[in-house]
Amino acid sequence: MSEWFAQQLQELRARALDRHLREVASGQGAIVELKGKRLINFSSNDYLGLANDPKLRDAAGAAIAQFGVGAGASRLISGTQSPHVELEAALAKWKGTPAALSFSSGYAAALGTISALVRKGDVVLLDKLCHASLIDGAKLSGATLRVFPHNHLGKLESHLKWAQREHPDQRVLILTESVFSMDGDRAPLSQLVELKKRFGARLLLDEAHAVGVIGPNGRGLAAAENLSGNVDVQMGTMSKALGVSGGYICGSRSLIEWLINRARSFIYSTAPPPAVAAAARAAVDFLASPEGEKRRVALWDRIKLMQKILPADSATANQSSKVARHADSAIFPWLVGDEESAVDLAADLQREGFFVPAIRYPTVGKGSARLRITVTAAHTEEQITSLGETIRRLRGGE
Repeated sequence: MSEWFAQQLQELRARALDRHLREVASGQGAIVELKGKRLINFSSNDYLGLANDPKLRDAAGAAIAQFGVGAGASRLISGTQSPHVELEAALAKWKGTPAALSFSSGYAAALGTISALVRKGDVVLLDKLCHASLIDGAKLSGATLRVFPHNHLGKLESHLKWAQREHPDQRVLILTESVFSMDGDRAPLSQLVELKKRFGARLLLDEAHAVGVIGPNGRGLAAAENLSGNVDVQMGTMSKALGVSGGYICGSRSLIEWLINRARSFIYSTAPPPAVAAAARAAVDFLASPEGEKRRVALWDRIKLMQKILPADSATANQSSKVARHADSAIFPWLVGDEESAVDLAADLQREGFFVPAIRYPTVGKGSARLRITVTAAHTEEQITSLGETIRRLRGGE
């Protein structure tokens, strides 16, 4: 068996697709320590710089002092402790929904929720660029799965007509993200809502990379477009802009009660540590405050600077210089194309003092390897400018 693994790994290496763990010997932040070297970190999803914030650390420490380290049981046995209840109440208030439910991870939230919403005979319509957790949740549900090209409303409408014709009495669920994790662009939410209403479908919106970044007090794209009441299931994560870990679902009280009874990843998992829930609650409270909104506005100042500074990538180098790079989020995909070239560029940047790992297949399509550059509120203008200048120099003035 070990020989088979060795052979498969060798094939991955030959295609520049093998991966390795990197030990970071510091807390998350704009600067991290990797292999004894301090690097400017443009790879983190800690968009607001909260992962190492004293407010969250103090909340976690107080919870450990009161509740200990582990929850000890699943939520339905004896693992629902006061920090979990307080977090869910804060999430629901912040997102403007009747109720909320937290999960151990965003992945667990997707798997448990989708499989509780649809089953064999039902239909799931999925954007091609949706996160792996949504894809896996759809597959595990047993529902019929159809994929539409990224943000292609015409094809989605065609799929909805097909579902209405071929599965007239079954549930239809549309899955999409507000901000797509590898491309950084947004879903056409108002048009999606119109389609789901017209065909009587349900809509699950993953706000993972929008929460904390987009909308009033960082409540996400649905809030930004005043469409929260038209999204049946609002999914999100606490592991990105909120700086902690875990996933959540916000929606109607009956939806949350149904998930408590039917979401297997919730029912059969030990509850997250109370300290994590307490820290996440502190993050939600911060985002809902004037100070949190000020931090979010500061993040957008840095996003706009990166939009201005970053040189054109291989996909846009031949476009007119008058076409400005438009920033929809804190994510800047810098396309290289070839997997080996992307790895080489990431290594060159690391030698120059920047941590920006290459993203390759199967996370993105074959031949669309890239640097996934993320901007945070913790970055300085000098750090952003220096990254842009370094990429331009390494790529020969592109």
